[in-house]
Amino acid sequence: MSLHELTAAQQLKALHAKEISSRELTAHYLERIKRHAGLGAFVTVNESALDDAARADERLARGEQAALLGLPLGIKDLAATAGLRTTFGSAALAEFVPQQDSWTVGLLRQAGAVVLGKTNTSEFGASCYTENDVTPSPAVTPHAPTRYSSGSSGGAATAVAAGLLPVAHASDGAGSIRTPAATCHLVGFKPSRGLVSPAPAASFLLASTEGPMARTVEDAALLLDVMASPAPGDLYGWRNEGSFASALKLRRRLRIAMWTDTGTGEDADPQAELAVRRTASVLEELGHDVREIPLPARWDEPVGRAILVWFAYQVGTVAQMMVPLNRTHLLRPYSRHLLAVNDTLSANDVVMAQALLARHASTFLAAVDDYDVVLTPTTNGPPVPIGYYAGDEADLMLKWSCHTPWANLAGVPAISLPSHVDAGGLPHGVHLVGRNRCDSELLALAAQLESAALWDELHPPSWYE
Repeated sequence: MSLHELTAAQQLKALHAKEISSRELTAHYLERIKRHAGLGAFVTVNESALDDAARADERLARGEQAALLGLPLGIKDLAATAGLRTTFGSAALAEFVPQQDSWTVGLLRQAGAVVLGKTNTSEFGASCYTENDVTPSPAVTPHAPTRYSSGSSGGAATAVAAGLLPVAHASDGAGSIRTPAATCHLVGFKPSRGLVSPAPAASFLLASTEGPMARTVEDAALLLDVMASPAPGDLYGWRNEGSFASALKLRRRLRIAMWTDTGTGEDADPQAELAVRRTASVLEELGHDVREIPLPARWDEPVGRAILVWFAYQVGTVAQMMVPLNRTHLLRPYSRHLLAVNDTLSANDVVMAQALLARHASTFLAAVDDYDVVLTPTTNGPPVPIGYYAGDEADLMLKWSCHTPWANLAGVPAISLPSHVDAGGLPHGVHLVGRNRCDSELLALAAQLESAALWDELHPPSWYE
């Protein structure tokens, strides 16, 4: 068995048992990263990774027990990494090297993880496909390399699916962990608001959060255990009672609402329908109560406009803070479009957009108040071909990823699980959304579905190369 075939949990066990070394494991992944560079998974590879792994081996030899000690992983290129290039997916910041880690990166390093590099992302994380002017090729799903692995955590998903990493750090502002997980036949978890700190950033409408990308629910929970430690002063910070990884057994019957309506006027993709129907059947066999309900709120023109305003404001703020005026010409067309929209906005426009999105989210929460979990497709269709988002990008992205943003706006936990692979070999995912701060229960339900064989372990050709 090749080293990358072991799960992260198995690798950690083998590291502590001295059956493998961190340096051996790191060298194995670095060689695979180099061999499969054409998949577009990485922006930057850490040249000090082998030295970091050697230091981890020294700590292991002394009997240290840090949670991720010696385990290789990647950091999404939207998170600051001290001494390691962080581009935010932008050619305008292609040489930027932070002096400090972000809070979550610091936690991962303190837990002993060996950072192999920065995984690919869209410019400022603003699109659900991972293509930029920093890397020579977009991040693609290894299951179909002519198709995007979604975004903005596309590089993280590509790397884990292709066996270039055992597990990866990712982030999610409107589906950016979950839709890449669906395109790559992976587990992608978006935590409840405040469980993982956004520090040093802060916001009253905190829709984006960091979370794990993994092959198994256990691996995702192991990574979340380290990430879930809010920084002092977090506006929404909270701590879970106990370990996520040690609480993956579901102890009660759940009431589950489901729908497949897109809310965009587009019909539900047949494979998206299939993903939900087959998952509902498994849930019922497990004893849960599953009921189909109407979609609580639609993506009408005012809500679509509010989403555009919010993204324009977010990207505009980042660009104004970080990109020198003499380098704005290096931004991609979609980013420049968002900046142009931002330049037209008043403070009232931004506040009213936030209020409308908050009302949109509360409509969903009110409609599912009697349920423990919501079941929907993750995406409305398979991974899309490279070049698909030509023309009205915002409209095309929303129609494809319409099922995920409401969970960000509501601040509730959500997870994408593999469902099936269609006749063309394309992966499809299923989306489960839990109650606020019931992250542990949602992960336990996911683990139950995994044990019930909702999906088969499936690897792309690059896995074996």
